[in-house]
Amino acid sequence: MTVPRSPVELPVHVQPRSYPVSSRAAVHKRRAVFSRAVAGLETIPAAAQRPESDRRARRRKIDDDSLRLIDDLTNRPLDPMFSDAQLARRPQSRLTVWVSHAIVFLICVGVGFGGSLFVRQLHTDPRKEIRDTLIGQLNQLNRRVDTLSADNKTLRVQVDAQSKKLGSANDNPTQREDDLVNGLSAVQGEGITLTLADPIAAQSDSTSGAGPREGQIGRIRVITDADLQQFVSLLWNSGAEAVAINGHRIGPQTSIRTAGQSILIGIDQIASPYKIEAIGNRDALAYALGAKAQPALYDSFKKAGIYPQIGKSDAIMVQAADSVDLTYAKRSD
Repeated sequence: MTVPRSPVELPVHVQPRSYPVSSRAAVHKRRAVFSRAVAGLETIPAAAQRPESDRRARRRKIDDDSLRLIDDLTNRPLDPMFSDAQLARRPQSRLTVWVSHAIVFLICVGVGFGGSLFVRQLHTDPRKEIRDTLIGQLNQLNRRVDTLSADNKTLRVQVDAQSKKLGSANDNPTQREDDLVNGLSAVQGEGITLTLADPIAAQSDSTSGAGPREGQIGRIRVITDADLQQFVSLLWNSGAEAVAINGHRIGPQTSIRTAGQSILIGIDQIASPYKIEAIGNRDALAYALGAKAQPALYDSFKKAGIYPQIGKSDAIMVQAADSVDLTYAKRSD
């Protein structure tokens, strides 16, 4: 009888559920130093976290990529950055949340306001500020000159009044005639008034802030200092005894010139319309400055849109001219 032989039990190799990981090679949670949870973390040197020998012994030397993937999924299911994110503590109070939002809003408003100011500063024209400063200084100096001129005239009137009381040389007819010729005394009498104005195109351009002679002299004919000088010369030649332009008396040392974009009578600036007053025989003065006596001049004015207007008057008052100190001149006998 044959005894049945029991089957031979072969050793069974049971595979581990996962590859063992050393405690020294385990993943430690890390957090940035500025986090509020960093105080509760354990400080582990970087060299001690994952030494080279443990890293080599951590995995078995296998060539199967699928086993490597299974090993990573089994032993390291969470990403280290995700583990760090779990350490973040959210504020529990609504007051803290609203305060933080308000601080962020104020910071954004401040940054936006500062940026707008910076951009506005970049778009400003520095030449405009310099130009405004120079204009202000010029106006201030002009006001000072006007004040000093008025004071000078007032003092001259006082000196004349005191001289008359003392019976000085002002009672001398020769002295009075010299003062009349030199424009040192105010005069009144019949005469004419000549009014000149720039063309309407030049006047409309001047309202934009630029002078009528700025960029317009080549296209638009305007009244210049040469035109005023010509009319004044015609008046003197026709027997005028006193001439004033816009209230400024023309004396022996009074100049009519252009400075920049303006016309000056001496040191006083004038602008269009220009009013020339002359004392003398009104009929003779009006004829000398009329269109019949000056046809070429009036034709050139008509082409440019300039129309001089002459008016006769029975009484014209002309103030005294500003006095000037003489250095080389003296009275001749």
